[in-house]
Amino acid sequence: MSTTADRARGPRADRDRRPKQDRSRATRQRLLEAAVACLAEHGWAGSTVAVVAERAGVSRGAAQHHFPTREDLFTAAVEYVAEERSSALRELFPNGAEGDRRAVVTALVDLYTGPLFRAALQLWVAASNEEQLRGRVTELEARVGRETHRIAVDLLRADESRAGVRETVQGLLDMARGLGLANVLTDDTARRERVVAQWAALVETSLG
Repeated sequence: MSTTADRARGPRADRDRRPKQDRSRATRQRLLEAAVACLAEHGWAGSTVAVVAERAGVSRGAAQHHFPTREDLFTAAVEYVAEERSSALRELFPNGAEGDRRAVVTALVDLYTGPLFRAALQLWVAASNEEQLRGRVTELEARVGRETHRIAVDLLRADESRAGVRETVQGLLDMARGLGLANVLTDDTARRERVVAQWAALVETSLG
């Protein structure tokens, strides 16, 4: 229920609040993007809240206002970018892949060869050694994995009621993750292109 004071402030108060809310959302997004970039470039050990805050152009206090702990910040960051990449993958094929499974295989592999995967890898390594992080990262990866699998099934027009189809799609995603890992230390573009071509042919044959 609005008070007399609220009614007196009226639309002006709403206008004053909206820019503040917009600034808060913008600050949160900058922090998330900076956290992923820092993880990808410096690893877990070099990615402190202070380093992320400096890269995002905000104070450490502002960072901790949005994310009280380091674990909050980095798990939220990887989840945020994973969701953005899933959306971007769908937007590549707004009307479906229209039978171009080679393009879908290439796009799925691309998900695992950019900064997101490198950042996620750093988070996995940290989670293997830090108990307070492990459960959160495991839950996050399971959720992201399910979403990616659903997107792959939709875009490939895969009928998982057929024997072996689910395993084919999962094998494709496991292969893509492996190519992403190989690309962490060296530029694996040339070999990756050949592997993608072969897998596209295998997928076409398997899915019919």
